[in-house]
Amino acid sequence: MGKGIRYSDEFKQEAVNQISVHGYSVYDVAERLGISTKALYGWLKKFSKPSKVREEEQDLRAEIARLKRELKRTEQERNILKEAAVFFACESKNDTDL
Repeated sequence: MGKGIRYSDEFKQEAVNQISVHGYSVYDVAERLGISTKALYGWLKKFSKPSKVREEEQDLRAEIARLKRELKRTEQERNILKEAAVFFACESKNDTDL
């Protein structure tokens, strides 16, 4: 089963405009364009916001993704340092026992 057709953002925006600007119903636009009403409602949610707000949200999502990557890297470094501290503590204890 395929993933379906990919529509451009311009196509999606025009479909949303037919509802919000021209006053057509979601069902009518979906029927005319051959898409599901569920997809069209999703596009409405995404594209009915002003472009500046969409860009800000996209920037925030990118920043969150970057911070998650940085957090993961920092946690890995911390775990390595913990293991090294345990190793050297054991080495130090073994050296003093001799």
